[in-house]
Amino acid sequence: MKQEILERIKQLGGNIDNVKGSSLTDDLLAITFDTVLYQRPVDTPWASAEEEEPIYGIGDFIDENTELFKTDKQALYNKIIDKYFRLTEEAYGQAFWQPRLFTPFKEGTADFDEWNSDFTDEDTDLSEIIKVTDDNTPDFLQVFYSYGFPDNFFICLSDPNPDNPTFVWDRSRSFFPRSDE
Repeated sequence: MKQEILERIKQLGGNIDNVKGSSLTDDLLAITFDTVLYQRPVDTPWASAEEEEPIYGIGDFIDENTELFKTDKQALYNKIIDKYFRLTEEAYGQAFWQPRLFTPFKEGTADFDEWNSDFTDEDTDLSEIIKVTDDNTPDFLQVFYSYGFPDNFFICLSDPNPDNPTFVWDRSRSFFPRSDE
């Protein structure tokens, strides 16, 4: 994996100490996070990114703690970190780092049993992935899950550029090109 990607993961709170550079799969499985991450707000038909809260409910939380903001900003910041940047099951729109193999085309796996029929129906379009990887039955690595939509993000393990994979993919069939495109 490119050093710039590893450095960005580190900046976001990821522990890259166990990354050995042996393979994309091994490297991603070796990365850990002790915090959650949030997607950057994006423009939508109903609101611009600037109008959206970066974290669901944080505006109300800050409004409820106005006095603390006036008297002890650091205490408020600590309270925000404790509520919104810890591993919790409470849904604040966060994404959780959880690398795991996802093998909907590999017979004998639980993913095949549960997902193969969804990946072989006419509604599933993997053409963008196939165009880049030349692999009609790719394996994936889930990197994040969240409670929002989309709720799972994957990297295709047969990407020809494992140092900087081309797409992050979610099961809603949205594709996100890598950052340098």
